[in-house]
Amino acid sequence: MNIKTTLLLAAGWLTASSVFAQPASLDDFNRERLDRSRRCMWVLGAWGAANLAAGAIGTTTSSGESRAFHQMNLAWGAVNLGIALPGLLRRSPATGLDLYRSNRALQQTQQVFLFNAGLDFGYIASGFWARERAKSHNHPERWRGWGNAIVLQGAFLLVFDLSSWYAHQRLERRLQPFFQHTSLGFDGQSLGLCWRF
Repeated sequence: MNIKTTLLLAAGWLTASSVFAQPASLDDFNRERLDRSRRCMWVLGAWGAANLAAGAIGTTTSSGESRAFHQMNLAWGAVNLGIALPGLLRRSPATGLDLYRSNRALQQTQQVFLFNAGLDFGYIASGFWARERAKSHNHPERWRGWGNAIVLQGAFLLVFDLSSWYAHQRLERRLQPFFQHTSLGFDGQSLGLCWRF
């Protein structure tokens, strides 16, 4: 299976994994939000583990540009797995969050994925810079290999982060029914919050 197919499958799985049923309570919503985040971390962890394995094998069995490519993928695999594992092992509470904290948790998750997508463009640019640097360096094969690996990792992470953001963005619509029962009022002297049952 080539990289393009893997990227498309990961993006499709993240976005298609949303369930269209309306959550019955905020606890249901938060369970679904956390499940979605865990699925994202499984994808990142699998990518990291695959890069660790392929990078370790490739580093020991290749030379030149290919070896540098595998070395860099090995390093990125360790970092990606290091990011995914705490996300998989952490047990955040899915119950007892009010509407504000539920919405805030979702917004923070979305912001992290968007911020990371911005970093991914920087990774891709760094990879192209390393490839360009290869033209004037004593070890061009090393710089080309590293650059190609960084472009690959940045491209995967860009697709991953945008797909993960989109998967959580779709979940945002499920909070709307809860907001429809809430109103905020201000009469010039006091501020009030009303929850209709």
